[in-house]
Amino acid sequence: MAQSTAVPTPTRGHPKGLYLLFTTEMWERMSYYGMRALLVLYMVGATNNGGFGWSQAKALQIYGIYTGLVYATPVIGGFLADRYLGQRLSVTLGGILMMFGQFVLAMPGNSEALFYGGLGLLVVGNGFFKPNISTMVGGLYAPGDARRDGAFTIFYIGINLGAFLASAVCGTLGEKFGWGWGFGSAGVGMGLGVLVFLAFGNKLLGNVGKSPTQVARTKGPEQAAPAAALTRAEVDRIIVILVLALFVVFFWAAFEQAGGLMNLYTDTKVDRSVFGWEVPTTWFQAVNPIFIMLLGPIFAELWTGLGRRSKDPSIPAKMAMGLLLVSLGFVFMLGASKQSEAAGKAALMWVVAAYFFHTAGELCLSPVGLSMVTKLAPTRFASALMGVWFIANAVANYLAGLIGGYAEKMGEFDLFLAIAVATAAAGAVLLALAPMLKRMMHGADETKPVADEPTTGSQAQVA
Repeated sequence: MAQSTAVPTPTRGHPKGLYLLFTTEMWERMSYYGMRALLVLYMVGATNNGGFGWSQAKALQIYGIYTGLVYATPVIGGFLADRYLGQRLSVTLGGILMMFGQFVLAMPGNSEALFYGGLGLLVVGNGFFKPNISTMVGGLYAPGDARRDGAFTIFYIGINLGAFLASAVCGTLGEKFGWGWGFGSAGVGMGLGVLVFLAFGNKLLGNVGKSPTQVARTKGPEQAAPAAALTRAEVDRIIVILVLALFVVFFWAAFEQAGGLMNLYTDTKVDRSVFGWEVPTTWFQAVNPIFIMLLGPIFAELWTGLGRRSKDPSIPAKMAMGLLLVSLGFVFMLGASKQSEAAGKAALMWVVAAYFFHTAGELCLSPVGLSMVTKLAPTRFASALMGVWFIANAVANYLAGLIGGYAEKMGEFDLFLAIAVATAAAGAVLLALAPMLKRMMHGADETKPVADEPTTGSQAQVA
């Protein structure tokens, strides 16, 4: 295993580098979710208002392809970081490319060439950025550190603080003042993230992420030959990553209806009036991040506290809970669909309740999954396997667009029912498989008792 070079930190606190990565990811997610909140509305928008005037089905198909590619390219970005660039340079390069991508989308003229060019820059930039910043969070902690799942939940709060800013800033500017203002503000947010990362990286991250892991691992007494065969335990752990990735496809294909079908449904079939004022559609994209910020600290403390007492549920069990909770969220969308069919509009609280349970499920699955990859992946393939993990998101986002498009053919109620049943079934199967998958981790997910004395960065290894 390669040694982490994280700066010293008390074992009950968190490294300051975590909060730098938190802030950088916050600005990047503000950029991504700001653009995402506007994307389908922009594509179906009237041409005399700057939109493309495309059909809902075409817009959702393009949305699914784009978001799928966003989560597919991290495999390549992770490989290049592991082999050649290092995680820190990759994050910087990715952030700069995404900033330019947003500015290209903001250019006037309603040009399809600029539209697809901007999306392309965002896809490539995200490939460099996404897997490497997540892997660097894991690099701050030693194997068995009970704080790791909690750290990823804190990191996840940063993601969703950015998503909240996206709806409040980018969504409002895009809906009220023009699409270019929304996309442009997303580019400014990404630029701020890059500046913060460059300004404080050396001070707060030490050497974490500076060198490619396949170069760094040749330094020190614990090195193995770069071409050394994987051990049986390493193979089993990789299999666990792949199996769990299959199940999270079900979760994200359901969850990502938020940016597509649920976004369009809220726009046309939900009564958004509050005390006589109509809430902008894009503001509903902020409901999930608000719940993340409220519930995230509770989940972070819950996982850390249970870990210290060796009572933490297994990673597969947590993910199964996430699937069951997202299924429950779609039960509320069934209520919304029934009401909108009968009365013309559904009460907004149906949608808010759905987002609440989707958020609780997300906190059981997504940050835990990121933490899991850093625990199970062999160090020399850490960023690449993080990219593989995001392939599940790629497949799910593409499927989300296809699934959402069926709403026009089969109706929202039947589609919401199918999603609820599929995710509940997947959750039940994963819960049944959880004991076997835990055994295949060979103890990599087990936590160790923590002490109050500091742990030096030179002693911390990346799992």
